[in-house]
Amino acid sequence: MAPTDPVHLRGPVLVRRDQKQSRTTTDSRLLDKNQDTDWLHTDPWRVLRIQSEFVNGFGALAELPDAVSVFGSARTRPGDPAYEQAVELGRALAEAGYAVVTGGGPGQMEAANKGAWEAEGRSVGLGIELPMEQGMNRWVDLGLHFRYFFVRKTMFVKYTQAFVCTPGGFGTLDEFFEAITLVQTDKITRFPIVLLGVAFWTPLVDWIRDTLAAEGMISDADLDLFLVTDSVAEAVAYIRDAHQRAAFTAEQREDLYGEEHRGIER
Repeated sequence: MAPTDPVHLRGPVLVRRDQKQSRTTTDSRLLDKNQDTDWLHTDPWRVLRIQSEFVNGFGALAELPDAVSVFGSARTRPGDPAYEQAVELGRALAEAGYAVVTGGGPGQMEAANKGAWEAEGRSVGLGIELPMEQGMNRWVDLGLHFRYFFVRKTMFVKYTQAFVCTPGGFGTLDEFFEAITLVQTDKITRFPIVLLGVAFWTPLVDWIRDTLAAEGMISDADLDLFLVTDSVAEAVAYIRDAHQRAAFTAEQREDLYGEEHRGIER
């Protein structure tokens, strides 16, 4: 027999059987000014906030020129060798025609933004909400602030074409391993990765080689997915060369496709 229970519609949702019908409608709840604010913390509302962060990020960064993300500690200060090297890096990247994108905070992020700003390049900060507020450093001329780490990570990967990791902590390690995983699995291409600071990064690289590669957790070829250097000039040249090779390969593919297409037409 066909169901005989009353049918209630809640927007696009059909409800039968013993489910109580609300005495209010969606419109009446929207227009009711005397409601509590628990809805601000529900998952449907979070989805909308996540969506808005993607929309705002895509809109603000869509016309960004070729860019490089620079990561590193928020704890260094002017005068620290790592800080001063990050200033040099930001300047060199800007002079090479790249926008410099950081997490927007202090320390190495501030240093890279400062170098780019002083070289009259594009200086971008993508901040994140943290329990201890950092704020946006004063050398950022385009800044966005995010609630969600995964939205911010998407912006770093989508709108930059290389990563440089200067000495840093867990956040820097997180960005390095995420980027190298995306490159290794071909999720992103034309994406050079540089570890700047030989003494700082060598123990980690030794462990990657002597443990991960030695025990077969990664292949030996994966060790070639990044460069370790102390030289800012070498880091920038490595990034530019990788992009030039990729562009040349893309042109070759386009030429080959064109020849094949013309052959079909003939």
